[in-house]
This record gives sequence, structure tokens and C-alpha cells, in this order.
Amino acid sequence: MTTISVVLPVYNEAPTVAAILDKVTALDLADIDIELIVVESNSTDGSREIVRRYAERPGVKLILQDAPRGKGAAVREGFEHATGDIVLIQDGDLEYRVEEYPVVLAPLLAGDVNFVLGCRHARGKPMRVFPEARLKSRVMNAAHWVFTGMFNLVYRTHLRDPFTMYKVFRRSCIDGVHFEANRFDFDWELVAKLVRLGNIPVEVPITYEARGFDGGKKVRFFRDPLTWMVALVKFRFSTLHAVPDEAPARRQPATQGGSEPVVLLRPLAVAPGDQRNGNGNGAGPDKGDEDAEPESLTTSP
Repeated sequence: MTTISVVLPVYNEAPTVAAILDKVTALDLADIDIELIVVESNSTDGSREIVRRYAERPGVKLILQDAPRGKGAAVREGFEHATGDIVLIQDGDLEYRVEEYPVVLAPLLAGDVNFVLGCRHARGKPMRVFPEARLKSRVMNAAHWVFTGMFNLVYRTHLRDPFTMYKVFRRSCIDGVHFEANRFDFDWELVAKLVRLGNIPVEVPITYEARGFDGGKKVRFFRDPLTWMVALVKFRFSTLHAVPDEAPARRQPATQGGSEPVVLLRPLAVAPGDQRNGNGNGAGPDKGDEDAEPESLTTSP
């Protein structure tokens, strides 16, 4: 039996997160157990209340962060609690189809590769079409190829979609690997470091329906590309493995049967003076919340 750890970061995804959680928890794949790790980043739209309803379901781990620090920070938190043989990253929106898990898992289950990317490119169809912002979608589609070309040049790869959300890999690939990116530059860091470690990804075609900025897309049009340029160079030469005195977090198995749900409230360490909202809106936390006491939650043994 193979266990898949699905890491699902959630921040302000109230319109779609319940549908995603329903789809993942309802999956029935032959000879596969699913461990769903939901990392909720203190949303302001009711997403936290929605994900709480799934905490008691078998196989679900719920980690509640006390502040949003970005998708990368949430995914890294999820990695610390993953116990499966294979790790799959899932967004809280409906841009990707949960029904296509077998497609991205197939090369790994066959034992052929260690790392798979779900490629969003479809022949004759642009990756993104935003009806409310057609020019912006064209610019982003063109920029994707520019950034992909730069990534391939620097890392000596031949990838078409290194920045896809569907990144699926054997958990052993990230054992001891040091990750630090908090925002969407984590997509660059993860692929860059796995490639440097010799895990060249296989790309498989998937279905992709891009949502626009009015639908909750969190990438910032000007700010995030600057972080990607830094990531391109930084992670080509940065440390691959954690320093020896960094104790790894204890991994907890997913709940089974009638056992207590795993619900953790995890404060994130913030560098002095860093008050930015890592999920892309550029706003810091409300002043009135700075001294608030974290809610008390119990954790299963």
C-alpha cells in the first residue's frame, strides 16, 4: 500500500476550498492511502471555519497558522508533517482537477521516476485567458516562456512548465533539504533544488483552467516577478541541505478510524521588522491583533 501526502495550503479560498476538500477526501484510488495535510493561514474570509469541519475526517491533518506568510511558508509547514511515500501539492482553488491525480502519480507508481510535473500547456490553447484582463493574461503567458527559458538555461533543463502547482515527488527527495522561500518563489526553489540533486522531472499533460485576479488569484503582477529573478540565481548556488544542528520536526501519522484529529496552531517566526503579508496583498497584520493571544487547541498524541 502506497501513501500519498497531499499538502494543501489555504488562504482566503472560501468559495472553492470545500469543493476541493470534498474531492480529495472522496478519492478512492486502488492500493493508495491519502494523507491530506491542510495548512490554513488565518484567512479573513471564513476559510478557517470551513476547513475546521474536515479536521475529524480520517486521514486529515489540520495545521492552523497564526498569520499568513505566503504559499511557500504554508507548503513548507505541510512538508514537516508529511509521512507518505509520495508528496503532492494541491491548491485550494479549482484551477487543477483532483480527478487527474492518477495521471500525475502514474510515473511514480510505476517506479520509473522520482519527480513529476503536471504540464499546463495544451496545443493551440493559451495557458491563461482572463476575460476581465485580456492584456494582462497575454503578458503573463509571454512572461511564462521567458521565465521558463531562463530557468532552463541556468539549470540546464528542457522543461515546459517548471512553475506548475502540480509538483509530485517521492518524499525521500526532500529529506534533509533546506527550503526557505515564503512566497511563490518557493515554486522556483523546490524545482531548482530537486534538479540540482539529480531529480529531473518528467512532465505529463494535465487540464488547467486559470482563474483571473477577480477570482482570487494571488500572484502580484509586478512584485512577484522580482522575487522570481532573485530566486533564479539564489537557488542555483544556495545551500541544499539543512545545517546539522537544525532538528527536524516530528512527523505525525494521519488520523485513522476513530482517533482524535490532528489540529495544530503553529505560530510562524518572523524576522524583526518583517510585517508583510506573504500571500501577496502587501498589507501587514492589523495593529489590534499584534498582542492577541493564540487560541488554545489540543493536539492528538
